[in-house]
Amino acid sequence: MAKKVLVLGELREGILRNVSFEAIAAGKKMAPGGEVTAVLIGHSVKDQANELFQYGADRVVAIEDEKLEHYTPDGYSQAFMAVVNQEEPDGIVFGHTALGKDLSPKIANKLNAGLISDITAIEEDNGEWVFTRPIYSGKAFEKVVSKEDPLMITIRPNNIDSLEKDPSKNGEAEFISAEIKDLRTIVKEVVTKASDGVDLSEAKVIVAGGRGVKSAEGFEPLKELADVLGGAVGASRGACDADYCDYSLQIGQTGKVVTPDLYIACGISGAIQHMAGMSNSKVIVAINKDPEATIFSVADYGIVGDLFEVVPLLTEEFRKIKSASS
Repeated sequence: MAKKVLVLGELREGILRNVSFEAIAAGKKMAPGGEVTAVLIGHSVKDQANELFQYGADRVVAIEDEKLEHYTPDGYSQAFMAVVNQEEPDGIVFGHTALGKDLSPKIANKLNAGLISDITAIEEDNGEWVFTRPIYSGKAFEKVVSKEDPLMITIRPNNIDSLEKDPSKNGEAEFISAEIKDLRTIVKEVVTKASDGVDLSEAKVIVAGGRGVKSAEGFEPLKELADVLGGAVGASRGACDADYCDYSLQIGQTGKVVTPDLYIACGISGAIQHMAGMSNSKVIVAINKDPEATIFSVADYGIVGDLFEVVPLLTEEFRKIKSASS
């Protein structure tokens, strides 16, 4: 059992990502009665400490440096290792995000430690932690026990519930210094595509479209439904290849892997590459004109029909339900 766990408080445009709070919950599970310390790295991060305390962090350790304004592998690994050397943790938790997948193996290499990635569940068995992770593109799961010290894992977003937020808790970050030098990568400018609404990788509800949407305009009813449900819009590779939407929306083996509470697949046939990215969603609803579409094999609920007729009807019904409950 770990007694001290470090978790990375991952920031995106100055805002803590939800997976940071899920990582705290994972750390609490790994170190019952122990200490979970959240790590903040960036140019100006002191304002984010309170939220980490409210989600269960016992301490927050931060490193600020203008060279850390944007993520670089060298800069962040030097900063994180400075915290590791000071704290000497038994366990380390990262989110299984683009940043976490890049940074965690670098830290594991520096510590000569093993790394268990893409964890979806944590269980205790005879004094050891058993970690569940998907393999073979989500078609099977394996349970892993690690003897490494420190114990390092990355957790898949939306799989480990964060602790309930306690607004009454607050605290201040403990700042430490680290020499950030010899950077092989320097970020001069960051250009991002404008995106509205919920982050796809952390969305609780996703409405996804495939080739069946027929055009970029065909995504408009899906966006409307996603807005009503407070969710995000995704797409199959087929829809992206057909220029119906941007590749940033792609879900699948070569896109984003998502595990929302509700996944609504509209006009998606169910190619194995796409299902590798969404088959672990808690509830899957498939809408397709073809009753033999493969997507129905993983769906909890299936609607055989024209998405351009079905989706607006769903949108209207959800609007009525929300109006009645408000």
